[in-house]
Amino acid sequence: MPNSGSGSTSGLNFEERSARGVAAPAGGAGEHAGAERGDATADPHHDHASRPKIDMHHHFCAPEWREWAAQHGLIDPAQLPRWAHRRTEDAVRFMDHAGIETAVLKPMLPARYRSSAQLREAISITLRSMMHVAQEYPARFSFYVPLFLDDLEASSWAVRRGLGQLGAVGVNVTANYGGVYLGDPVYDRIFAELNDHAAVVDTHPHHLPGGRPGAMTVPGIPNFMCDFLLDTTRAAVNMISQRTLDRFPDISVILPHAGGFLPYIAPRLEALGRFCDPPVDAGAVRSHLRRFFYDTAGPMAPAATLLAHVPADHILFGTDWPAAPADTVMDLALPALEADPAFTPEQLGGIYRENALRLIPQLATV
Repeated sequence: MPNSGSGSTSGLNFEERSARGVAAPAGGAGEHAGAERGDATADPHHDHASRPKIDMHHHFCAPEWREWAAQHGLIDPAQLPRWAHRRTEDAVRFMDHAGIETAVLKPMLPARYRSSAQLREAISITLRSMMHVAQEYPARFSFYVPLFLDDLEASSWAVRRGLGQLGAVGVNVTANYGGVYLGDPVYDRIFAELNDHAAVVDTHPHHLPGGRPGAMTVPGIPNFMCDFLLDTTRAAVNMISQRTLDRFPDISVILPHAGGFLPYIAPRLEALGRFCDPPVDAGAVRSHLRRFFYDTAGPMAPAATLLAHVPADHILFGTDWPAAPADTVMDLALPALEADPAFTPEQLGGIYRENALRLIPQLATV
């Protein structure tokens, strides 16, 4: 049975409580003032729309899925965070303000599905909804296929359906499924299929394994603050340990939030990886760090540490909207990215748009 905390709960960034149908706390990061308005007040000192951008980290919760899931008793829509109810018109208004030409939708469909057939129906509804959005707003949206890797048959079907037939530009997976992290050999069958498609594999963190669903690991500290970054880091290290990119060389894996803690622990992993099981070779660490892709959703830390290990052409622009409120993106994340001394103007141009086009050329013809 598919697990509600598994694949394509990846739409859950700033408030993991929504994955279990628990209301977000008042005043949480996804709930402060900017979260509830589709517009954004731009910093008068920055013309953010002047640089065309492709948003590689843009969350989407299909209204058709919400209605269907509510009818089947899988969710209480009122218990989803308010940002999960944002309309496409809100997204377009935000994109216009930020200078975003195209957004790649990361689907959110969090529920505990009762059967594989029900999961497939949920995925089908979400795919149809994203296709409709892309058709209604030509050249503005593309989308990922949601995968639930704890259901291998449904995931295989979703790969064939979404990548093979419906024109999705990649797949979206969660860092762990019931405590089994990306890179584990149990997922090899799906990764082999993705390798056959030369697929882009977009990842997203969720809650850490073993915790009580919906609960903060540390009282008073939202799980998105630290735990989500650790979840991404664990997945990345496990993929390095299992040499995922060596065994499936034609996939491209995107790590969100600038790779979590991975860039900061890279020297530690190189020096101490021999204590892992199997041992992690320092060369494999360096190779995988340079082959992963990283998005800027955040606000991210200053980029000097990231660039010490990662080529600038592997960094992709991402907003985290609407989980990240418009004011967080416009007033904090974008100005910080623009002002980061580690980036040259040419590198920023690549991050905003050209790197995504090299990774996914069909975005130029969406």
